[in-house]
Amino acid sequence: MKKKPPESSFRPPADPEVDRLLTAPVFVISPVRSGSTLLRSMLNAHPDLHAPHELHVRRLSVDFGTSLAEKAMAALGHNRADLEHMLWDRVLHRELVRSGKRFIVDKTPANAFAYERIAACWPDARYIFLLRHPASIATSWHEASPDRRTPDEAAADALRYMKAVERAKKALPGLTVRYEDLTDEPEKIARRICEFLGIEWSPSMLTYGTPDVVTKGLGDWKDKIRSGSVQPGRDLPGADEIPEVLKPMCRTWGYLP
Repeated sequence: MKKKPPESSFRPPADPEVDRLLTAPVFVISPVRSGSTLLRSMLNAHPDLHAPHELHVRRLSVDFGTSLAEKAMAALGHNRADLEHMLWDRVLHRELVRSGKRFIVDKTPANAFAYERIAACWPDARYIFLLRHPASIATSWHEASPDRRTPDEAAADALRYMKAVERAKKALPGLTVRYEDLTDEPEKIARRICEFLGIEWSPSMLTYGTPDVVTKGLGDWKDKIRSGSVQPGRDLPGADEIPEVLKPMCRTWGYLP
């Protein structure tokens, strides 16, 4: 397997008007198993928003192939990261144009680990931070692949995502949404999101229909998301059900005093 070249230093576009096709893309920054597929399905049902399945564009890379190609691009002022950003922007823009809508939404959970680069790539990006009770995240992460990770391993692995989301939330402006509020009061939260994004509220967000892509690895694939409408969330765990490793994050996010 070919080894990916080391990441170049990344920076904002030299000329945003020329170097970027997208305008004000939206990124849902969330841990795994936090309800992001539900949120993206609701957003995608809005006539102005195209929220496809997880796209993982940050994993798309550019290889110069030869030193001459690298020198040629350098003479134009581009390093590898610049070219990768153009590629990411072009992929998302093509998807948006095909949808016929105004704004694209990407909700890939791993984007939390690359928030600095995403912010550099799209200086006008908007962010929605989706939180969920850490113990519920860990339980759902274990249930998603019980043969791959024990409950303790699921808690530790999910915590990596939570910490990354918290770092992004501290560094970037945006709207914070709780999964529990989204399932308890979907219209209220959807209206708040629309106000944040500067678009009109649409009741279609509450009955989003069956998602177009329901595939493990690209989003949630369970029965709840297949139902086509917002379903109640699971009961919150009691204090004695929360793994010790998750209690600090529960306090940070306000789920524990």
